[in-house]
Amino acid sequence: MKLLRVIATVDPRHGGPAAGLRAITPELTRLGHETTVVSLDTPERIAELRFPAILHALGPARGGYAHSPRLEPWLRANASNYDAVFVHGLWQHHGRAVRSALQGMATPYFVFPHGMLDPWFRRAYPLKHVKKWIYWQLCERHVLRNAAAVLFTCDEERRLARLSFQPYQCTERVVAYGTAAPEPDAEAQRAAWRRLVPELRDRPYWLFLGRIHPKKGADLLMEAYGKLATSASGSLPAVVLAGPCTDQAYRAQLEKLVERLPGRCQVIWPGMLEGPAKWGALRAAEAFVLPSHQENFGIAVAESLAVGTPVLISHKVNIWAEIESEGAGFAESDDLPGTLRLLLQWTAVPAMQREDMRRAADKLFHQRYEIGQVARSLIQTISPFSKSSSPYNPYDVVSPVHPAHRIG
Repeated sequence: MKLLRVIATVDPRHGGPAAGLRAITPELTRLGHETTVVSLDTPERIAELRFPAILHALGPARGGYAHSPRLEPWLRANASNYDAVFVHGLWQHHGRAVRSALQGMATPYFVFPHGMLDPWFRRAYPLKHVKKWIYWQLCERHVLRNAAAVLFTCDEERRLARLSFQPYQCTERVVAYGTAAPEPDAEAQRAAWRRLVPELRDRPYWLFLGRIHPKKGADLLMEAYGKLATSASGSLPAVVLAGPCTDQAYRAQLEKLVERLPGRCQVIWPGMLEGPAKWGALRAAEAFVLPSHQENFGIAVAESLAVGTPVLISHKVNIWAEIESEGAGFAESDDLPGTLRLLLQWTAVPAMQREDMRRAADKLFHQRYEIGQVARSLIQTISPFSKSSSPYNPYDVVSPVHPAHRIG
């Protein structure tokens, strides 16, 4: 099949959706499916972004809504050449543009919300929620309603999506999600990481990897680390906070928390990690820590599992139940007591059990989140809607989703 992906940006600094797209594209190519991406990045950045497929950058986009006057005309002229179109993310111009441009075409489109319907956002940003509610009534609900299917990365994301806005009408599907395992050269990756952070020496560490953003709970980790340092005896691991931080006020808040930590604590800020150094950091970590307030999936969680590193996460990371049930990590509430319990649980685990958890992490990744399975799941899910297999009409109104609706 010929697949068209429409996304605001493929810049890896913007987190999960771009990272997931980068991971799955080469695997879809291996399966014989051709991917083209349309983003709202500027054309001058195409070489810099190094995306592993044909990339049409139609930016610059304007404002937080990411409006591009070039997008809809491009879609009207080209979308019929594809077997399926995917909208990645909500609340921006590209979703409305896809719905409008594909009206009357046989080409189906699918929507990945990427967690953007989670009710946490309503509680955390009530003023923004009012704006979103207006946009939902005017536009976004129609984008979802007219999609061939709305694709969720786990059942918990699907369940939560029903709670934020009404009316909610769409065809739901849950697809596998995950990432690609790294190259097997573990020693070279560890060496690349150690060269980047010589100040770490051989000290064990806990790794926070991802966008450093208030929803990710890095402040909870710093506070819990400080409390643990004042109450626990013996040596403690360092904490590595790895990732981009565009919120300068939040960065300043974290720096103040770090300044107040006891002297036995060590916090390292290596910035955004990519390539061998990133995989080396994941491999060498004692554990990956993400006390997030909202995470529809968590690509970095899957990356940790891919190298056999146990994960310490909150119950707001939507795949927490699978991780706990398979013994690949621990999950607690997304508050300070819960984050402290995560660290205390981990410090109490004997060395032999930690090795068992590493094996469980590796096993879980290959059973659920390995990119080959993800790619096959996506193709199997969208195939019944393809132009060649059904007379799908994206502008038929579907019935509302009942709370007891079971996913077929």
